[in-house]
Amino acid sequence: MRGSRRLSALVVAVAVLLCFGVAYPRVREPNNAYAERRAKLRAQVDGPIVLFGFTGKEDASPSYIFGQEENFYYLTGHNEEGAALVLLPDGGLKAAATAEKVEGQVGEGPKEILYLPPRNKQLERWNGPRVGPDDPGIAEATGFATVEPYAKLKEELERLAKPYTNFYTLLPRRNQAGYPHRENWAKWLRETLPQVNLRDIAPQIGTLRQVKSASELALLTRAIDLSVDAHIEAMKMIHPGIYEYEVAARMEYVHKRGGCEREGYAPIVGSGFNSTLLHYNAVRAQIKNGDLVLMDVACEFAGYSADVTRTVPANGKFTPRQKEIYEIVLAASNAAIAAIKPGVTFGGNAPGSLQKIARDIIDARGKDKQGNSLGRYFIHGLGHHIGLKVHDPGGNRPLEPGMVITIEPGIYIPEENLGVRIEDDVLVTETGAKVLSARAPRTIEEIEKLMAEAKKKGYRD
Repeated sequence: MRGSRRLSALVVAVAVLLCFGVAYPRVREPNNAYAERRAKLRAQVDGPIVLFGFTGKEDASPSYIFGQEENFYYLTGHNEEGAALVLLPDGGLKAAATAEKVEGQVGEGPKEILYLPPRNKQLERWNGPRVGPDDPGIAEATGFATVEPYAKLKEELERLAKPYTNFYTLLPRRNQAGYPHRENWAKWLRETLPQVNLRDIAPQIGTLRQVKSASELALLTRAIDLSVDAHIEAMKMIHPGIYEYEVAARMEYVHKRGGCEREGYAPIVGSGFNSTLLHYNAVRAQIKNGDLVLMDVACEFAGYSADVTRTVPANGKFTPRQKEIYEIVLAASNAAIAAIKPGVTFGGNAPGSLQKIARDIIDARGKDKQGNSLGRYFIHGLGHHIGLKVHDPGGNRPLEPGMVITIEPGIYIPEENLGVRIEDDVLVTETGAKVLSARAPRTIEEIEKLMAEAKKKGYRD
C-alpha cells in the first residue's frame, strides 16, 4: 500500500491505448518527464539526434518478451516495437555548422518527431493492440506534438542532411554483445547519409541517466521494495534439503505478485561452493546443512531494475568462521555507505574513494587458511549505478544527489566453500546517503532472528 501511495504522490502516469480502451502494459512516468530530458539533450548538440527503438525481432525465441532499448525509452516512454526518434537542436539552422537555404526551413519545423510503424490489425490479433501514427489522440498519448509514419523517416533525414553537417546517434560499442542494434542502425545511417559526420550521443544520454528524477526514484524504489520482500520470504523458507531453484522460484513469485515485469537479471542463488561463484545462475544444487546461501536476486519494475544481495546460513546459524567473514564484509559495507556524500569518488584507489575504503577494511581484517590477507578474495568492484539497466551508465564521475548506486563488497574463498556478499541499493542525498534496501535483514542478529522465528512457526514454502 505504501508503494502505491508513493507512486500516486509522484504522479507516475499510466498511458492508455486510445483506440481500444485497454491499459498500456507498463506503468510509466508523465509525458513531461520525457520531454524535459529531450529538451536537455537537444541543448547539447549542433545537429539532429536520430535514435531507433528495438524492432521486436532481436530474439525469435517463443519465450521472448519485448523490452525497449533503454536510451530510447528514457527519452520517449514508448515501449512498442519498430519506432524511431528525431530531435533537432535548439538553435535550428543557426546551430548547423554549414547552414544553407532548403525547402521548408528546418528552424521553423518541429523539433521532436516520433516515428511509428503502421497498425497491423492481423498481427494485433496475435500480439495485442499497438499504437499507430494515425490514431486519434496519438499526440496526447505519446507526449509528442508530431507523430509521423515510419515510412517518412528516410526522406526527412535526407532533407536534414542538406543544412546539417553533424548527426548524432548511438554508435557501436567496442565490446558489443548480443543483438547488434547500434551496429545495424549506424550502418544504415552511413549508407543513407554518406555526406554527414556521425557522432555518438551515448555519453550525453548516459550523463543525464545518472541522476534520477523524482518519478524515476518512485519506480526504482518500487522495484527495490519488491526485491526486499522476496529476500525476506527466501530467508524464511531456506533450510537444509531444499534446492536452490526452489528459493529462486519463490523470490520470482513475490516479484510477479507485486507487479514486476521480469527479473532484473538471471537470479543467483548459490549454496556452499556455489556461493563463491560471482555469476552462478544454474541454481540446481541441493542446499546442505552448514552451507552459506548467497542470494543475488532482484526484479525490474516499469523498466527500472533493483540489485540486492544477502547471504544467510542454511540452518539459520552462522558458524564461527562464517560469522568472522560475514562481519568483515558487513564492516566494509557500512564504512563505504557512511562515506557516501556528494563529491565523493566511487571507484578507483584514490584516497577517500569508496572502493578503497571498503578494500582497506577487507585487507586489514582476517586471514585465509595460509595466513594471507583477504583482499585477494574481493575480486570485483564495489558497485555500480542502477536504473533502466541493472548496470546503468556510471563511470567514475563524483557522486551527486539523485544518483542511485549499489554497495556490494564480497569475500569469496573457494577452498573453504565460503562466499559472502552484501549488496544494498543506495540513494545519494544532499547530505549523505539513504539505503533504499535497508529493510532486508543484513546483520547476523537480524538474519538469525528472522530464520529462527520462521522455523518456530513451521514456515517452509
